[in-house]
Amino acid sequence: MATERTDQRREAGQRTRDRLLAAAVELLARRGQEGVTLREITDHAGANVAAVSYHFGSLKGLCDTAIEHALERYLDAQINAVASLDATSSVEDLATAFAGPMMHALAAGGRDLAVMRTVARVGIDPPESWDRLTAKFQQSRQDVVRVLSARLPGVSEQEFDFRIRCAAGLLNWLALAPIGTELAAQPPEQIERWLVPVLAGAFRGSPSPTAG
Repeated sequence: MATERTDQRREAGQRTRDRLLAAAVELLARRGQEGVTLREITDHAGANVAAVSYHFGSLKGLCDTAIEHALERYLDAQINAVASLDATSSVEDLATAFAGPMMHALAAGGRDLAVMRTVARVGIDPPESWDRLTAKFQQSRQDVVRVLSARLPGVSEQEFDFRIRCAAGLLNWLALAPIGTELAAQPPEQIERWLVPVLAGAFRGSPSPTAG
């Protein structure tokens, strides 16, 4: 019985933690980090201030964790999309998979895009806690290199790494820049038609000049 009660308390605690994270993401997307209060989050989650202290230590700890989890979901979606490609996939296929989560956010607008903007803003100067996601960043990079190596032989891994970082930076910029807002106003098909060739160009790079 004692074990059962412990399990029930643990499950209840996890549900409270999940509600707090969901509430924090929702309010951060609406107002940004400077516009969210602890009381608003706890009221939205149906929790108390003590639960925030217990699970996250502080309002900042809760907000940092919420943004980190939003990034993790983005990375998981990107990794799954790129991992489904094989050696016959084109650079355009790769660009579509790599940009898929961001294109979804742009097309959906509203909360989805606001969450991506919050993540992108924090990603300019990421907190140390994001080191936890290093393995996922590396997995995404390795999967992209796998596809690019099959399509673009002779390009060094260092150059692939540079191109991948540029492509990721482009998506980050789209989430924040006015042109991203303009793109989000387009139908999903138009977003893909405009964005994929640009991202594919970043992956493909420029051909080496002919000697002589």
